[in-house]
Amino acid sequence: MQPITKLYVALAERIAARLGSPRVRALHLPPPTGTKEAEFCALELEDGSIGFSYIQLEGTEAPLRGRYGGGGVSGMEALALARSFAGADPVARALAFAAINALSQQLFTRAQWVPSASGDPLGAIDPRPGEHIGMIGLFTPLIPMIERSGARLTVLELKHVLAREAANYRVTLDPADLASCEKYIWKVDKEKEAQAIFNTVDVSHPGVQHLFHNTKDYYIGGTVEAISLPLH
Repeated sequence: MQPITKLYVALAERIAARLGSPRVRALHLPPPTGTKEAEFCALELEDGSIGFSYIQLEGTEAPLRGRYGGGGVSGMEALALARSFAGADPVARALAFAAINALSQQLFTRAQWVPSASGDPLGAIDPRPGEHIGMIGLFTPLIPMIERSGARLTVLELKHVLAREAANYRVTLDPADLASCEKYIWKVDKEKEAQAIFNTVDVSHPGVQHLFHNTKDYYIGGTVEAISLPLH
């Protein structure tokens, strides 16, 4: 069976061929604060399409800044970067993942494809009986829906006053309590994300405009197999 990294590269090659080999406009790196708000870089294509990639894996952020902190990818074909996803260099893989995401975004835009709206606020997380769901930050309107699904819920909070045990969920102050969760829900702080990635909250920037107007208010995630980079 072909490794999933090579499947991603093959998919990127098909997308790039369909789009006419899109090129990179810029690489946006967050301020080097080392905080949670500065975990992602963004690769911007010439049409404004954006692809994100996590950069705080070991051996990634410092050499990425050293190689590309002053630019160096502008004008490159996105596919040339994407092909490195099947390699071993963590810096090249991080950029490749961003390139694959950006190519996918451009394809969706060209095709005028928008995911169908869901009347279910939990969307694709689809909690099932017996699953363990993690929530980062207490958002009470979602709790009854998760309880009705039969899933078990653990909520991570910073405020001691919110910590409690209930019949079908608990609110904890200990991040370790989320280790056994299979899916996660967390609130998006769009201003912090925009400032960290693009160093601006000005909606005239295409990446900020997309984040503020096209991104939902909550992110979801689950266990990741075969790929060491998290989905965004």
